[in-house]
Amino acid sequence: MALLSTENNIEVTAATNKINFLPALVSLAVLYFMMGFITVLNDTLVPFFKEGFTLTYSQSSLVQFYFFLTYGLMSIPSGKLVEKIGYKNGMVAGFLIAAVGAFLFFPASHFHQYSLFLAALFIVVIGIVLLQVAANPYITVLGSPETAASRLTLIQGIGSMGTTIAPIFGAHFILSRLHESNASSEALVKPYLLIGLGLLIIGIVVWRLALPSIKSSPVSQTNENRISPNSEIRKQSSIFNFRNLNFGIIALFMYVGAEVSIGTFLTNYIADTLMIPEHSANLYLSFYWGGMLAGRFIGAYFLKFLQPQKVLTIVASLAALLVLTSIFTSGAVAVWAMVSVGLCNSIMFAVIFSLSVKGLGAWTTRASGLLSTAIVGGAVMSFAQGILKDHFTWEIAFIIPVICYLYIIFYGINGYKTKSYTST
Repeated sequence: MALLSTENNIEVTAATNKINFLPALVSLAVLYFMMGFITVLNDTLVPFFKEGFTLTYSQSSLVQFYFFLTYGLMSIPSGKLVEKIGYKNGMVAGFLIAAVGAFLFFPASHFHQYSLFLAALFIVVIGIVLLQVAANPYITVLGSPETAASRLTLIQGIGSMGTTIAPIFGAHFILSRLHESNASSEALVKPYLLIGLGLLIIGIVVWRLALPSIKSSPVSQTNENRISPNSEIRKQSSIFNFRNLNFGIIALFMYVGAEVSIGTFLTNYIADTLMIPEHSANLYLSFYWGGMLAGRFIGAYFLKFLQPQKVLTIVASLAALLVLTSIFTSGAVAVWAMVSVGLCNSIMFAVIFSLSVKGLGAWTTRASGLLSTAIVGGAVMSFAQGILKDHFTWEIAFIIPVICYLYIIFYGINGYKTKSYTST
């Protein structure tokens, strides 16, 4: 059995001395495509449900609230489950659970109940949490530790294809039938049955693939010094003794909060700004998420030789500037400034995640669970923005992502530093 030690102190095992990571990386690319597609399709559901069930902005944002709240509830249990059943089995279970949730859109549509749709989405995201917890550390160890951020960004770039296609899919198959939504939610049945079938098939294919297995291993003194010379990993009694992880959890909370809050209300914001129907405004979402697609492929190249923390600081600063430009201007300038934030968002998740787990050794798997828990920021920030919009204006509501980006700037300048607090 060949063993490949990585920076995160996780072993990759294979039956031969020559490890072929290509099948694993391809399967992870497909996984990220589906996760991105399903997640961004929620941005279409928000205006659909707002009109179909006559909801306020905060009520319609419950789609995102419950979707991302599930990360907070299920990420740590999912991390423990993945430790027991393995990364591959965790991914297969995630696909199957998400498929069940997608199939539940059929009875929810039959009864035309908003609460049933939220329950179905809750089950979908339980599966996605399992996929996320299993996939992120898996990607970081399938290759050189030095290119972990680049590799994760590249795979997420494939996922961004799903986020780019989802708004077009949603505009054509869902929002184009928005006028029917006050009496029926039938427009959701075929799309989600198709999604459920796709998830089921992919889960079966992944189960049949012979993928490299990875596991946490004891930290050796040599590897420990190579990873983090300023800390002694074996002496850490708590995962919260790692400074970069502590600040990284908040940074990821803020990043997902900013990304989701913008994506959630972008359709309504553009419809109000340009005075166009929702299904036309929804197409601009493709440019927002398409910017993330382009940025991730570009970032995957530049992160090979640029310091990730510096890149993070620059793009977070630009994102804050673009949001401020949008809310202080009008018309096409306001719209395209907000849409352009997607390009800045492109590398943030991968860089924050990689910087957060740097030097954690055998704590990496649990750290992945904690970082996935931070994705609950998408629930908190989008709901907060919905409340602000219900009581004030778009300009006031979009202060939420600006605050998020300001914290990420801090993390890129100082918060990422890997000083640890050694227990005594």
